[in-house]
Amino acid sequence: MATLPPHRHVQGQPPTRPAGLRRVVHRLLTLVAAVAVGAGMLAVPAHAAPSPEEIEAAIDKQWEQLEPTIEQYNKVRAQLKVNRKKSAELQKKIEPLALQSELAMNRVGDLASRYYMTGPSQDIAALLVSTKPGTLAEQLTMLDRLAAQQRKDVEGVLQVRRRYDGEKKKLDALIAAQAKQEKDLAAKKKQINAEIKRLQASMPKTTVKVAGCPTINGVVSTAAQTAIRVACQQVGDPYVWGATGPNSFDCSGLTQYAYKAAGIYLTHHTGDQWNEGRAIPRSEARPGDLVFFYSDLHHVGLYLGSDRMVHAPRTGKPVQVTSIDYMPVAGFRRPY
Repeated sequence: MATLPPHRHVQGQPPTRPAGLRRVVHRLLTLVAAVAVGAGMLAVPAHAAPSPEEIEAAIDKQWEQLEPTIEQYNKVRAQLKVNRKKSAELQKKIEPLALQSELAMNRVGDLASRYYMTGPSQDIAALLVSTKPGTLAEQLTMLDRLAAQQRKDVEGVLQVRRRYDGEKKKLDALIAAQAKQEKDLAAKKKQINAEIKRLQASMPKTTVKVAGCPTINGVVSTAAQTAIRVACQQVGDPYVWGATGPNSFDCSGLTQYAYKAAGIYLTHHTGDQWNEGRAIPRSEARPGDLVFFYSDLHHVGLYLGSDRMVHAPRTGKPVQVTSIDYMPVAGFRRPY
């Protein structure tokens, strides 16, 4: 049988390849498979890191939920200050009453002791041995009236003292409850700040220039001029919730600080500040009015006119001038 020439295909038998060619084909197939796998991986959408704007929006959204708690904290602290003052005033009133009560009780005790140890005094004995007709009954009636008057005097003092003791007891209970609430809110404040700090940690470091207040035109009272000037001087100061100045503020702390310079005292709580001013329709709002936001009034700013205000926004954002329309306006109040 004749020998076939090399590399010729015999019908009915699989073709043969040299070992070197087989290795090249194997490598090529391996490379193609790797490229295919890589192409598949590239087709999976990548999750990009959030932009600074997205992070700011997330913080703003969370702050909208956190700020009511902050203002509740301010409300409790303001009420606590008022009630502690009331308690101290009551204590001053109770002290002389307590002394009067003690002296009255001492007099009664001395009388009782004297009767017990020595019997009636000579004056009383003289009255009792009188021989005048009807005198004994009159004398006994007199003694009974004297004792009744003594009891009445003592009881009058004790009634007043009990009334003040009762009022003070209620105040002390209220102060204890509010102190506990303040402690609970302080713990929540710590949690809030930790969460805000966590969100801000992912923010790229940037430098932001904050513009000062614009020129104010129109009818502006002397008190409003002072409040605007003082508030604008704080532009760039950091937001610290619970702070009332002079170097850091929260929203109601800034408005309180600004109007305090004008001789007008506002409570460090947005809800109270709403009630401490008179209602002004938006069409009549003028620079110096307080502008409130959200249905629960948990944010406030100092209106500058032309739909702008100076306010302390939130943790991470300093005191600044912004439009009033980026939050839902609840109304305007004039505190003077």
